[in-house]
Amino acid sequence: MERPRKQEQERATAEVTELAPGVVRTQLPIQMPGLGHVNMYVLEDERGVAVVDPGLPGPATWQAVVDRLRQAGAKPADVHTVVVTHSHPDHFGSAGKLAEEAGADLVTHAAFHHPWSPAHEHGELDEIDPEDMPQGNPFLAPTPWGGGERFRPPLRRRLMFRAMKLPFVKLFVPPKPTRRVRDGEVLKLAGREWFAVHTPGHTLDHLCLHDPEGGLLLSGDHVLPTITPHIAGIGAGRDPLKAFNDSLDKVAALEGVEQVLPAHGHPFGDLAGRAESIKRHHLERLDVLREASRAVGPATVEELSHHLFRKERWGHMAESETYAHLEHLRLLGEAERDDSAGRTVYRIT
Repeated sequence: MERPRKQEQERATAEVTELAPGVVRTQLPIQMPGLGHVNMYVLEDERGVAVVDPGLPGPATWQAVVDRLRQAGAKPADVHTVVVTHSHPDHFGSAGKLAEEAGADLVTHAAFHHPWSPAHEHGELDEIDPEDMPQGNPFLAPTPWGGGERFRPPLRRRLMFRAMKLPFVKLFVPPKPTRRVRDGEVLKLAGREWFAVHTPGHTLDHLCLHDPEGGLLLSGDHVLPTITPHIAGIGAGRDPLKAFNDSLDKVAALEGVEQVLPAHGHPFGDLAGRAESIKRHHLERLDVLREASRAVGPATVEELSHHLFRKERWGHMAESETYAHLEHLRLLGEAERDDSAGRTVYRIT
């Protein structure tokens, strides 16, 4: 039986929708596992427009960006600010090109870092424990759960990253932030003040924007309407699941949010209810791991991932999220880890 399609999997349409004064939702096409579009928000004010998350790199996305701006009554030259919510290519891929062509500011969280970032760009980040910051590129080293293999993202993503590196085809302009914001800093967009909300978990550098006057939260991938974002066990800190849950509590406590504007799927209300539902999902996953460990005894991350994910989802992405959950249990004192055999084995106590 075919599973019903989630909102985030819907293909992009050319529809342009005004959601609030000065705030327009557009959709850009993407082809990534579990996703069919990314929402590019266009925020209009007296200076022109700001753009949030202008999608993947490449000519097809660029043409869609130009087309959606035109439908919103703007053109690339009108863009004064490009905001990137976090360091995944479906969000930052065309940001560098758009900022370069428009002469616009490029705004990210202070911790924003991607594979093409200069080594010094992590900076001094008072919001993030230095022990949580990845040393070098964590995806070039063997996976932390053992076996001697490097992490391999899904094939489409690997091919996309390979194309982004091609020196003879200008598919990708690496984003160079001109402003790196920290939690609580103010951005003037759509004629009013938006507050930066640092929400680590999905990534270390995840940034939401809160508009208390308009009752809006630009939530990026932190809170999505019908799926839960991937919680990676690589490059996202010592306990990304705890960070993610804490960040859910943080946005749920924001006052006056009437409409959540996610990076995928449709805008929605009841932020606190959705945040609680996502937290409950991860608590249920922890219970699945506890039950699996009791049934099979000490087991590898790969073996335990088969209890959390359907067979068609097995692989390094599933193992990465399983590892994040197991490390969360270990740091809570509920699991023991044994690395003596060259492959990490967990026993949940």
